[in-house]
Amino acid sequence: MDTSILRVGPGFRLADVDPSSRPGFPEEDPSGDDRSPKKRGRAELDDRVSYLSDLQERLFASSTAGATDSVLLIVQAMDTAGKGGILRHVVGSVDPQGVLITAFKKPTEEELAHDFLWRVERRVPGPGTIGVFDRSHYEDVLIGRVRSLAAPEEIERRYGAIVDFERGLVERGTRVVKVMLHIGPDEQKERLAERLDRPDKHWKYNPGDVDERLLWDAYQDAYQVAIERTSTEQAPWHVVPANSKWFARLAVQQLLIEALEAIDPQWPAADFDVEKEKARLAAS
Repeated sequence: MDTSILRVGPGFRLADVDPSSRPGFPEEDPSGDDRSPKKRGRAELDDRVSYLSDLQERLFASSTAGATDSVLLIVQAMDTAGKGGILRHVVGSVDPQGVLITAFKKPTEEELAHDFLWRVERRVPGPGTIGVFDRSHYEDVLIGRVRSLAAPEEIERRYGAIVDFERGLVERGTRVVKVMLHIGPDEQKERLAERLDRPDKHWKYNPGDVDERLLWDAYQDAYQVAIERTSTEQAPWHVVPANSKWFARLAVQQLLIEALEAIDPQWPAADFDVEKEKARLAAS
């Protein structure tokens, strides 16, 4: 699928993005495949698992020979937009030893005693690793802005600090993939209702989700400003319509694949005599 259409550009307006749309994915397959877009999308997601896994293994292996490349996937969204599904169906398809997942919660007293990026810097991925932020430093300019948890001038400072922080990551060899899963309010309402209707999903329901839902417009405005202020050439935002779970997963999978392809990690050469070791093994 074509992910370039998901990339934020000049004049971007979040309000113009239809959460139910599936940009870059053809409604009808040009090869004549008559399956529904959903079935084709799910099949494509499955088909590309092995390729993504291979790229990730090459990334991890290359670090053993001194390569410093890494990937940081940042996933932001309103509640129920599908962050968990991304972790299970996309990130969960690769070797876990090469993945570092962090879900930033309410700051602790120790974390509050430092700058807001202090705890984030401690979780950036090292060489050969795919880091995932399931919620991230952007919470500090989203909730912080909507809930007035920081002064307006501090929120303004944070936008610049985020840009500088991410620029530094890129300069050190980290590919930053920033994704906003864009769900619609009606779809969110249906997903919250499902959590209430199903006992096996009660654990996922948080009464506070409704409180945040009442501030929907304020959050959309906060996302608009954050995206405008922090989408850069080195670390651009991608807004992924998320009413269709399969589409969101496929889009994020493709963005990860593209980040890894750009790195083009190589298998490290053996630091021993391969033929000699074959002979020794055969004789053992």
